[in-house]
Amino acid sequence: CDVSDANALKQYFCEAKDALGELHVLVNNPSGFGTDDDEEGWRKSIDVDLMALVRASWQAIPMIEAAGGGSLIHISSISGMTGANSLPPYGAIKAAVIHLTSTHAAELAPKNIRVNCIAPGSILFDGGVWDDNKINHPEFYEEELANCPFGRMGTPEEIANLAVFLASDA
Repeated sequence: CDVSDANALKQYFCEAKDALGELHVLVNNPSGFGTDDDEEGWRKSIDVDLMALVRASWQAIPMIEAAGGGSLIHISSISGMTGANSLPPYGAIKAAVIHLTSTHAAELAPKNIRVNCIAPGSILFDGGVWDDNKINHPEFYEEELANCPFGRMGTPEEIANLAVFLASDA
């Protein structure tokens, strides 16, 4: 569904509850990747990266609580922890996600709901932003790659493995 549409997102959660019965885990990973420092870039970042995550949490929290507890996992970005020179809306909103995670964690712990945040750096996958940069902007890609301590970008599987661990009772 279009996660920036509050009604569509609410309908999605109603249908998911009907189909699944219970909800124990929500991985909140929306992103419009608002990169332009203009009204549209900020609006996209607020509507998708922040408000879709907030609205999904509003829908999921009562369902997770009713199921006896579980886990909310918000996906932010390293851009929310450091200055992102070329992505002001994206970085600022991802910082808000980190802040919201801390608030949710304290608020929801008594309801047996764990709340964590994953803040990945550059992740390379076919068809993604860094794949496009590798092909179309190789100098920029190589600059970013040089900043990666392991000499490579992360993989979606690494993020998924962490999310699965955080969702588990371990």
